[in-house]
Amino acid sequence: MIPTPANAGANERPRLRDRFSLQRVPAQDAYVLLYPEGAVKLNPSAGEILTRCDGTRELDDIIGELEMLFNDSGLATDVYQFIDHARQRGWID
Repeated sequence: MIPTPANAGANERPRLRDRFSLQRVPAQDAYVLLYPEGAVKLNPSAGEILTRCDGTRELDDIIGELEMLFNDSGLATDVYQFIDHARQRGWID
């Protein structure tokens, strides 16, 4: 995968597409992305990213929230790559 520039997406407000629903399943300690044809079980990081993709937050704000949540810095490249992956799969706008 081609690395994404550090400032890419600074003004983007990613949003989960209407046909998808994100749910937390406590019994499985996981997030599940539901859609008419099926479901995708997400890892914890992917779930945390997608919960914030509601169209109200800029991508840089999402990254900041995740860095605080995971007590880590330098997550921008990983988040940009996941956002690109989610767009390619049609999960987010």
